[in-house]
Amino acid sequence: MTWDIEIERIAGILRGSATIEPGLNAVRASNWQGKSSFVAALKTAIGVSRPLTEGKEQGAVELHTPTREIDVELFRDHGTVERAGAPFLTDEYDAIRAELFACLDERNAVRRSVREGDSLDDVLLWPLDFQNIDEQIAERKRERERVETELTQANEANRRLSTVQENVTTLESELEALRAKHTELSDEEPASAPQSAQSALAQARVEREQAQTQIDRLERSIERTESRLAEKRSELDELETDDEHKDEIDAQLAAARKRHQEIQNDIEVLQSVYSATRMVLDKNRLDLITEVNREVMDDAVVCWICGQTTQREEIAAQIEELGEQIATLRAKTESTRDEVERLEASREEITQARRLETDLESEIDSLEGTLADRRRSLDEATTQRDEAERRIEKASESVDESVEAITDVESEIKYREAELEDAREELDELQRRAQRVDTLQSERAELKTEIEQLRDRKEQIKSDARAAFDSAMADILARFDTGFETARLTGTFDLVVARDGHEASLDALSEGELELLGFVAALAGYEAFDVDEIVPIMLVDGIGGLADENLHTLIEYLRDRTEYLVFTVYPEYTAFEGTEIDPTEWAVTSNEPTTE
Repeated sequence: MTWDIEIERIAGILRGSATIEPGLNAVRASNWQGKSSFVAALKTAIGVSRPLTEGKEQGAVELHTPTREIDVELFRDHGTVERAGAPFLTDEYDAIRAELFACLDERNAVRRSVREGDSLDDVLLWPLDFQNIDEQIAERKRERERVETELTQANEANRRLSTVQENVTTLESELEALRAKHTELSDEEPASAPQSAQSALAQARVEREQAQTQIDRLERSIERTESRLAEKRSELDELETDDEHKDEIDAQLAAARKRHQEIQNDIEVLQSVYSATRMVLDKNRLDLITEVNREVMDDAVVCWICGQTTQREEIAAQIEELGEQIATLRAKTESTRDEVERLEASREEITQARRLETDLESEIDSLEGTLADRRRSLDEATTQRDEAERRIEKASESVDESVEAITDVESEIKYREAELEDAREELDELQRRAQRVDTLQSERAELKTEIEQLRDRKEQIKSDARAAFDSAMADILARFDTGFETARLTGTFDLVVARDGHEASLDALSEGELELLGFVAALAGYEAFDVDEIVPIMLVDGIGGLADENLHTLIEYLRDRTEYLVFTVYPEYTAFEGTEIDPTEWAVTSNEPTTE
């Protein structure tokens, strides 16, 4: 189950190789010996990085796993590093999931966002941008339309089964009676009847009846096709696509969204000022931020912004006005949200109308082609019937009445046999379609569920990520003696830390505490996006703020999340219960001659 890797000219490693075992794999070395470059090489093999050695034109990574042979080459092309060969992950959606939530080096976007105090909304939900959810919904809708069409046909077949079965039974009875009549007439057949004339007459009558049957069917089919064609043309004439207003609606929608976001931003700013000042007033702690003179009637307060003296009561009044302004802005967001939803609905109506117009035009073209084909077939069948009638007239002259009677029965038998064969084929087809009713209903229900799940995908991922964050946070707090009590993700994926029962600034946390929060956030994405199902390895590099004991605790916690855990560590840290990867045999840029 080992992984073997060969490295040439990747990041700071000119030549190197290593074996990765299941479980912990520690790359132990001092600075500039290739620890981070080894992680970069693994990222190259996975398919999320292209760190060609500076000044080199080509590089390569070969990765041998129990199930895969990975051979990736990097080369420069007009100043850009390009890749040849298929990495471990070839799908862009899978690659971005692995890069964000399994490749946890110092450049990891999630860890960096936590260190810099940024919102995690964009970075944790970034993979959704590569999942093409709208395209998947459209594809499922097209599939659902196909299933519904087949289901309609299956239900119609189920309805017609009894009628067609009854027709088959009737034809079988009629055919049995005709055969009995043919036997009776054959016993009286005159010996002088010319056999060739009888056969010709019977064949001509069969062909005439077959042609007439085909004519009748084609005429009914043409009538139905003409009716459908008229309906589709009428629908197309009545359809209003309103394409000329689409650009105008798009512009209005963009403006409405912008207004809605601006109001929300204003509310956020005002709410921050209101909440902070209200907390100071409610807890009677103005003296924490400014000078307060206690007086009999009211406290005199020096404004901490402008330096002017005012009364506590005036500050409270101003805050109340600010609260009313926030309430007014919240009411305004409802109006702008309604406008956005109205414009989105208008744009969707135009899009659906245009799609319907295209479908109608396509169906009209198809119906016109079908109608032309059936009219040509009708002309051919009419010609065949007329020719058969001329042959019947000629053959009848040489056959007497008794022979003609037998010939008529034979002709009728053949006609009924043809009808029975058609009826049986129709019955078989109807039975086949009717048997699919349950299957098609199940397919339609599954497609409906898939469409609903895709529509709810983003909110579900948000919910899963927050739940995974809370679970990981509880595990971390149980293992580490942190300076904060807990941490959580808000609805907008802002990271909130609590200390002594109050929200604490991220700036007040230690480097080690920020590192822990960065890993917790990354693991939330790891769980929400099922990263363990696409890549069985996790990479950890650049942890500089944890003491020896805490680093051991974190690594032991991470090892349960993945099959292979590769991490870098300095020599001064104590040994880990796993595989030690020694980079001393590697040729690295820091100790290679410049003429290399």
